[in-house]
Amino acid sequence: MRWSSAASTAPTLAAAIDEAAGGVRVALDGVAPDLAVAFVSPHHASSFDALPGLIRDALGGGLLLGCSAGGVIGAGRELEEQPGVSLTAATLPGVTLTPFHLDAPARPPVAAGDPPSFILLPDPFTFDVDEMLHLVDAEWPGATVIGGLASGGRTPGANALYLGEAVHRRGMVAVALTGDVVVDTIVAQGCRPIGEPLFVTRSERNVIQELDGRRAGAVLQELYDHSSADDRALFRHALFLGIVMREDRQQYGQGDFLIRNVMGIDGKTGALVVSTLVRDGMVVQFHLRDADTSAADLDALLARYRGAPAGALLFSCLGRGMHLYGAPDHDTDAFRRRAGDVPLGGFFCNGEIGPVHGTTYLHGYTSAFGLFRPRR
Repeated sequence: MRWSSAASTAPTLAAAIDEAAGGVRVALDGVAPDLAVAFVSPHHASSFDALPGLIRDALGGGLLLGCSAGGVIGAGRELEEQPGVSLTAATLPGVTLTPFHLDAPARPPVAAGDPPSFILLPDPFTFDVDEMLHLVDAEWPGATVIGGLASGGRTPGANALYLGEAVHRRGMVAVALTGDVVVDTIVAQGCRPIGEPLFVTRSERNVIQELDGRRAGAVLQELYDHSSADDRALFRHALFLGIVMREDRQQYGQGDFLIRNVMGIDGKTGALVVSTLVRDGMVVQFHLRDADTSAADLDALLARYRGAPAGALLFSCLGRGMHLYGAPDHDTDAFRRRAGDVPLGGFFCNGEIGPVHGTTYLHGYTSAFGLFRPRR
């Protein structure tokens, strides 16, 4: 198994693909890849439909998977708010690739056998991602699912989804990998807990009325009153709720929470509205996010990884990158410091797909890595 990644900021799509493909060919010793993953910024929107043919001619073969992207990641560089094309390619001996496009959630056409690994690239405007993730997890317990929502377009039909020679404007493109491949995942949600874990004692769907038998708003106000000035400033725009994924534990640490948005508080009842379904008896804890916390969370998760990947894909939120850290290449630099010179491509997404404690979720403000290595 060999991987290569390259990127280009050339002003035209043809020139950008020619430059990126040249770098990939050199790293693969001129061997045509089995899989090519491409992401392209909206600066090239007028040429989106030409991309499959350009890549086919430049690489000489391989299955194409990709989509439009608000920003691209290639060769360990994050290219934001500028023309960009990312091309990551791999030779995958002993690996079977099953590509598929779906207009609506349905069982992927994957043969029975060992749980596959999936790379999913849905369109955020036309595809029910949560339903699809639930279906895949139910159909293939133990499967690895990674990916991100296409970005760059602001209306239905504006994004491009690539699969083989086809260009789709809706639905989802994906590939299932089986055989001699393992896909490890790192999902960095970038938050730190504040206060103490709490029981949900009264709730309805995505509304929490009571925590530990008290009005949710009163609990949150008390937490605010006892916070530092810096943390109080984050309450307005960076407050989240962490849901414990392993309720059998007595103590909870990094990676034990699924992070979800706090959408608002009812001023009359003190009820808390969150962006996920909750139930009585759940254990939750409030979280805050800032640049320092996100950086520390990612570094700690990367430090714990002990695999030896041949290549990697990064699906990062549009709200990270320069918008969060004030400088480019933060997450890719962190990856290189911990993993070494592993070929890394990807893009900035409208939502990131990755597992937390064995269940796959759609995330926000997250960096989700897929790390590819031979099984044997």
